[in-house]
Amino acid sequence: MDYQKLTEVMRRLAIEAGARIMQIYDADDFEVKVKSDSSPVTEADEAADALISAGLRAAFPEVTLVTEEQASSHLAQADRFLIVDPLDGTKEFINRRGDFTVNIAYVDSGAPVRGVVYAPAQGRMFYTLPDGSSVEETGKLDLETVGPLTPIQVATPDNNALMVVASKSHRDQATDDYIAKYTVKDMKSAGSSLKFCLVATGEADLYPRVGRTMEWDTAAGHAVLAGAGGQVVRFDDHNPLTYGKDGYANPFFIAYAPGVELRKP
Repeated sequence: MDYQKLTEVMRRLAIEAGARIMQIYDADDFEVKVKSDSSPVTEADEAADALISAGLRAAFPEVTLVTEEQASSHLAQADRFLIVDPLDGTKEFINRRGDFTVNIAYVDSGAPVRGVVYAPAQGRMFYTLPDGSSVEETGKLDLETVGPLTPIQVATPDNNALMVVASKSHRDQATDDYIAKYTVKDMKSAGSSLKFCLVATGEADLYPRVGRTMEWDTAAGHAVLAGAGGQVVRFDDHNPLTYGKDGYANPFFIAYAPGVELRKP
């Protein structure tokens, strides 16, 4: 994989998809449908998916593409693949809460090694550079001109005063019970893959997910966190969370900054 080209293409497509999403988000009304798994999908999901998929297929025709909104792509199996959630946090989008993201990632041998997470309503964009390190780009987020880049790095956690981030739309008693095993200084709620990015920037130390997710929900955020020095492990045995699993379904997991003393379930 040409990582320089990949970085440029992912960044551009994320910005273009974000602009299309915001056109729909800012409209007076938009269509919401229900998929076969009972999850919601909007015209913004579909428009962003079409844009990103076309761009990735044109730039990397030889690479397998897996995308949430194209069920036929879920049957593909490959050692290396691109994986896309064109609008992660559809419930946040529908409720106009702003915590939704565009997610594009590249997986190699079970690990998400490059990715971009763009939150267009918040104007925050995080991605991996060609060398695998992670940055946050600020400024206008212009298609042609890259703005100021700030390297991001996980914090050094204090196990007697941890910062924890949890899901805004999927918080439940099981999550609260697990968080209670730690000494917590403060809690944040966030939607979509932004939770990974908050750990990556040092704004949080720990993000446990005790609930259903798919690989396209997590791959880009996982890549950004890994590029900032963080880790993502399975909830049950603390082994690394891997990708390319049958059906692309994830087990429960924990994303964290090294130094956090992980608790068993």
